Amino acid sequence: MNVLLLFGTTEGHTRKIAQFVFQRLEHADHAVKMVEAMMLPASLDPAAYDAVIIAASVHVGHYQPRVVDFVRKHHVALNKMKSAFISVSLAAAGQDDDDVQGIARCVEAFSRDTGWTPTQLHHAAGAFRFTQYDFFKTWAMKYIAWHKNVRVVAGQDLELTDWPALGQFIDSFAPQNAMAKV
Repeated sequence: MNVLLLFGTTEGHTRKIAQFVFQRLEHADHAVKMVEAMMLPASLDPAAYDAVIIAASVHVGHYQPRVVDFVRKHHVALNKMKSAFISVSLAAAGQDDDDVQGIARCVEAFSRDTGWTPTQLHHAAGAFRFTQYDFFKTWAMKYIAWHKNVRVVAGQDLELTDWPALGQFIDSFAPQNAMAKV
């Protein structure tokens, strides 16, 4: 299968998730083109691929604007093909109803605003990226961590991503390419 993997990132953790997805797909003998939303070529056409996976992270209730713009522009093609959305957020690591409902509202708003309904959806927990934050964001993120009873150390990143669950999601979306083994 020929797969387009498009991702948007703010502090870099969604890039790490996209690299994991890329390697998983390649290992399953799929052809993969990975593109960061900030470096989108104008000629990129999702209809040229068999499937599309889009990964973006939530910040203050919204996904990266370049990802939103791309999906809005190509929603007709995306809705006609096999597609997956990986929504990356700290809320995905939470267990309380507010976190679950909040991230569901973000995905619903994204779908409504762009016109795209992916065939599959995965919520991936993000990371506290203290090595990337300024003073004010560090303070805010420490407060969020404290409020959620997550133990963090300023200056040290903390990944919350469930890598085995993400791997299972990718394997179900794009199983081993049997034709490549013939």
